[in-house]
Amino acid sequence: MSNHTRSWVQKIPVKIDDAWDFFSRPENLSKITPPEMFFRITNGIGSQPIREGMVITYTLYPIMMIPVNWATEITKVSKPDFFEDRQLSGPYDEWHHRHEFKPVSGGVEMTDTVRYRLPMGPIGELAESLIVGHRLEEVFAYRRRRISGILGSME
Repeated sequence: MSNHTRSWVQKIPVKIDDAWDFFSRPENLSKITPPEMFFRITNGIGSQPIREGMVITYTLYPIMMIPVNWATEITKVSKPDFFEDRQLSGPYDEWHHRHEFKPVSGGVEMTDTVRYRLPMGPIGELAESLIVGHRLEEVFAYRRRRISGILGSME
């Protein structure tokens, strides 16, 4: 079972506090998740901003209309520079996502870094190379487009 790491960088023409305000609100995840995934937060956290120890539960349909229940915990918060979450339960053996925000000329550079490991040994590795890695790229490409539409683009 291998660990995999993927990163995505996007520059957006907003102040760092505005970027933080958008990305630190869990309800905004539905705005940047592909609609065919039917993303839905299930634990009623409402519009609370993230905080260390916060648990977010949700249901989504990432592949072939198969429902997945997922729970993540916000493990580190350093406003407005970064926050991190990790999977408590869900489809991965391990999932760690770091969201970083850095002021740059004209806006903010946002970096998403995901480190993950799939279950089922060689079968999981095959699924990663055939499906999971490609699906993650599609999801983050969709996010890039939606974020550009909502907050603007510097690229």
